[in-house]
Amino acid sequence: MAGKTSVYRNVEQQFNKAADLVGLDPDVRKILARTKNEIIVNFPVIMDDGRVEMFTAYRVQHNDVLGPFKGGLRYHPLVDIDEVRALATWMTWKSAVINLPLGGAKGGIQLDPSKYSSDELERITRRFTFALGDNIGPEYDIPAPDVNTNSQIMAWILDTYLSTISAKERQSCFHVVTGKPIQSGGSIGRDKATGQGVVYLIERWAKDERFDLPGASYFVQGYGNVGSWTARLLKGDGAKLVAVEDATGAIFSQEGLDADDLYEYCASHGGVSGYPKGKAVDHEQFLGTEADIFVPAAMENQITGDTAGLLKVKLVAEGANGPTDIEGDGILQEKGIALLPDILCNAGGVTVSYFEWLQNKRSEFWDLEEVDAKLHKLMISAYERVRDAAKRYQTDWRTAAYAVALSRLEKVYKERGIFP
Repeated sequence: MAGKTSVYRNVEQQFNKAADLVGLDPDVRKILARTKNEIIVNFPVIMDDGRVEMFTAYRVQHNDVLGPFKGGLRYHPLVDIDEVRALATWMTWKSAVINLPLGGAKGGIQLDPSKYSSDELERITRRFTFALGDNIGPEYDIPAPDVNTNSQIMAWILDTYLSTISAKERQSCFHVVTGKPIQSGGSIGRDKATGQGVVYLIERWAKDERFDLPGASYFVQGYGNVGSWTARLLKGDGAKLVAVEDATGAIFSQEGLDADDLYEYCASHGGVSGYPKGKAVDHEQFLGTEADIFVPAAMENQITGDTAGLLKVKLVAEGANGPTDIEGDGILQEKGIALLPDILCNAGGVTVSYFEWLQNKRSEFWDLEEVDAKLHKLMISAYERVRDAAKRYQTDWRTAAYAVALSRLEKVYKERGIFP
């Protein structure tokens, strides 16, 4: 932990670059440069063997000028306040880029979920929800799944939250979390939403660049929800998956890996390691894979000053949050590698979370065709805004995405003013 690179440092530098470019109002800049609330809770949980273990958890609320705080919860041993602060800030930019009426937040618990039983994870989740108290709420701060959390975790949060409010309010508060199981108020299409958004943008980029996706090659880092869905959906476009890396190792096949078969293997074996239809490679060999598209869909700071030079691709589509640091960004630009930045590219998840939130508020249920159509419309509109901003400002796509977000936020602050 002591040697962990500050993710928030990347956020600050990206923010300052874009703020300088658009001439952001200095007063608005002061507000957006700081988080609004930072909650740290320490709570005890009884383990299966009867002993008590203490856990540290976080919920950082960056900004809510556009709407309620919105952002995921992750369970990971490297979760700390620096990381959560960065992720919450990215959520504000992400909602602003997509034009959602939501703010930015993020949270998590510092733990390795693989070391705990399902019963222990349920008690940890419920105790965390209770510890947060009224720091979350359906019209105030709405959590969602993130790294190592899923619809089951959200169902436990929902049930615990509803148990803490009056009986007459419970049926109107199902939108306190999104990413829930379908039968508990979740939205069809939420499970694939982030990967679907990534693919929508890759398809639009390919159209703009007159690049043929059928027969194109791609590789994916991270084969959880985002990476596996992206790979399986790109398979439908006729593209070829040639390499995959996750926490268990990396595999490569020049002939191509079947994304669906690999997903089934990972579900039963816990990762890509040992997959019989792929050759094991090391991390540097994986990053040096010759392909058309790279989709980083794992953790932060993977494309750095040390690793960006290894990439031999035409496009990086960021499925993860913050996979590229400042030095890595510079190298990608020098190499002429196109970039679909995280706050644009992986915004499909928060967008369909917003749809779920709306459905719950209205007591509606949309079919997959409606969800996908609405998602496509919002993602492509955001893509076009960022593309046009990159041309207007003569800048890279990441800075352009920030420029779009900051300009929207600035306008709202100018309209509303600062109380008192």
